[in-house]
Amino acid sequence: MSRAQPRSRPALGEALAARYASVRSLSNSLADPLSDADATIQSMEDASPAKWHLAHTTWFWETFLLRDKHGDYELFDEDWPFVFNSYYETEGERIARFSRGMLSRPTLEEILAWRAHVDAAMAPLFEREECVPLIELGLAHEQQHQELLLTDIKHALFQNPLDAEMWDARSSREGGNLRLQERNKADRGSRLHGEPDWHMHPGGIARIGHQGEGFAFDNEGPAHRVLLEPFALASRLVTNREWDAFIADGGYETATLWLSDGWAWVCENGIAAPLYWREGEHFTHCGWQERDPDAPVTHISYFEADAFASWAGNRLPTEFEWEAIARGQEGEMQAHDPQGGNQLDDAAPPLPVGGEGLFGDCWQFTRSAYLPYPRFQPAAGAVGEYNGKFMSGQFVLKGASCATVRGHSRPSYRNFFYPHQRWQFTGLRLAKDI
Repeated sequence: MSRAQPRSRPALGEALAARYASVRSLSNSLADPLSDADATIQSMEDASPAKWHLAHTTWFWETFLLRDKHGDYELFDEDWPFVFNSYYETEGERIARFSRGMLSRPTLEEILAWRAHVDAAMAPLFEREECVPLIELGLAHEQQHQELLLTDIKHALFQNPLDAEMWDARSSREGGNLRLQERNKADRGSRLHGEPDWHMHPGGIARIGHQGEGFAFDNEGPAHRVLLEPFALASRLVTNREWDAFIADGGYETATLWLSDGWAWVCENGIAAPLYWREGEHFTHCGWQERDPDAPVTHISYFEADAFASWAGNRLPTEFEWEAIARGQEGEMQAHDPQGGNQLDDAAPPLPVGGEGLFGDCWQFTRSAYLPYPRFQPAAGAVGEYNGKFMSGQFVLKGASCATVRGHSRPSYRNFFYPHQRWQFTGLRLAKDI
């Protein structure tokens, strides 16, 4: 039997160029349903306009690859780096984040023209080996912004009293995701009405963090050992039906269930349900839709997740417990394949559908503070600002969501948000001591 020959550098360059084209094309496709006005609005400081996401990711390629690596490249517009830099202090001054929604110019059409210009200029860089790590980072960075584009425009359309839709519900149902949700409702039957099954873990020393299986962000390493006490992780996410029971039992009115900061947040903001909820319905990219009681609850804060876990007599897992299960260290039950759980592989509306996988419905809050791992060092240069400087006051989430691109999730992935934030597809999975 002959062995497969390793691919040549040109072949590797062609594969990288194809991946680049695919990622960039998806970003453009996600913007297809949007008007210039849709793509310009900014509903809150945490969110950014859709066209800003399209432009910022292009700024990343133009700045860190074309400007720094190409040699002969001239900026498409010398004024645009000021408005499309996000938080890179090394790259100089930039507009305030809350002002991004004031950018009526450049237009969406002009930004798409810039994207095409940059894409054409990138061609020579795919076969240069020294550019590969930055290209890999740029691809992962753009995939993150694809998810943010979806969650940010959802929040913006939610502000519109006219039941604004990004996709038509009927055509989306015919196209797949809503149909998938209906099929999953039938498959789940009544098994979600009772206690979940549990992934049991005997405890011991677990190896945590990125362990060399392809690309990872710097905050996923270095790999290190942690000591786990015996625990169990629920086989499924908490559902809308269970959250309704929490509300009916006075969950949002019982101070003893809440952390002090969480109770203050509830009282100050009049919180009484997850974001995007109203009686029997929830807001989606297809407008207001009937809420599936057996789908995972989503758009909740860390405060809400922790309060529910207390009400249920359980707790949130640590990020290390979650990762130990995701790596197949649970003993009996097979962990879910992260490649198979995410819906976003085309321009279709993201919806959590439920099931017993660890990946692909909702980002799951853990009780772990977002802190550096032992021996962590940020990367040199401007890209070192990517993760490390945000390791303060936030909590780690695991598992990816229905708005996460396929292939972007892995056991070591560490998402992070402040405890009050809930405009992302965030949910929870219970844990308990054994």
